[in-house]
Amino acid sequence: MAIRKIAFVFLFLNVVFLNSSYSQRYSALDSIVLKYPSFGSPEKLAERIQKDFTSEHDKARAIYSWIALNLNYDLKTYLDPPEPKTFTSKNELENAKQIQLAHASTTQKAFRSKKAVCEGFSLLYQQLATLSGLKCQFVTGDSKRLLNDIGRKRLGSNHAWNTVQIDGKWILIDATWGEGYFDEKRQVSVKKFTPIYFDMAPDYFYMTHFPESSMYAGNTGNKEAFLNGPLIYNEFVDNSCEISAPFSGVVHANDGDKITFQIKNISRLEDLYYLNKKEEHVKIENPKEKDGQLEFQVTYNRKYGRFITFFLSNQALAAFKIVPKQI
Repeated sequence: MAIRKIAFVFLFLNVVFLNSSYSQRYSALDSIVLKYPSFGSPEKLAERIQKDFTSEHDKARAIYSWIALNLNYDLKTYLDPPEPKTFTSKNELENAKQIQLAHASTTQKAFRSKKAVCEGFSLLYQQLATLSGLKCQFVTGDSKRLLNDIGRKRLGSNHAWNTVQIDGKWILIDATWGEGYFDEKRQVSVKKFTPIYFDMAPDYFYMTHFPESSMYAGNTGNKEAFLNGPLIYNEFVDNSCEISAPFSGVVHANDGDKITFQIKNISRLEDLYYLNKKEEHVKIENPKEKDGQLEFQVTYNRKYGRFITFFLSNQALAAFKIVPKQI
């Protein structure tokens, strides 16, 4: 009995500490959602959200926060995905019913197990949004999150997210990336609540997301330009950075060539660097302010590898792929 009491006290203190930590770090709305108890159904959760929040914005944000804070990414399924489901119906109506049933099963599993990949995150968001009186769409498409995504060949859909209508305006939401991120080096999923993937500016969102359907694409350009663009990280968005040069994320350079970069809104110059293969800090060269942006150079050394990733205050900022020039 004493051991059980100690374990309970330890668990209680952990919950209190987490609540306190999150409350200090995130908004008041997120703190309210963090303290929610377990709910027996999505309907019960939606009822609570509608009780606690009245505006469309707050409801949409509460759903985002609840999913990002409560669901865990299913890394096992991500690394070893099952065979895609195929539907062999005689007509479009029957096919649509089968897809709807499959989506309902995925949504229910995500809510009950608190574990899913992007499809489960996004379908659950859509269900909770609909139950809360919001107009919401489930969107599939391509995404860029790993270094090898820069300049890769075209592939089909590999990600899902949402767009939800708030006060007549459709905004972009990725609750999966709001939950955390995949550590490519360690091959582990890291849970880290990330608020920026709620209502992210389209210019930034579409640098890492490319919708399968043209009805969601807006002015996102073509698929090749998307894949060849630089890889941006959360720090890039947080600092409202813009890249003026190079014009592509795929840079053609040979050993010893100087590559010129121009990035707007970098205020902490002394903290900007990239890494060599030994993960040693390498300072940028010839930095100068020009037309409201920072211009600097990097002398390419093939020993550093195929990619150059810039860091700002020890946080990844943006990455480029280096391809040898044709001689």
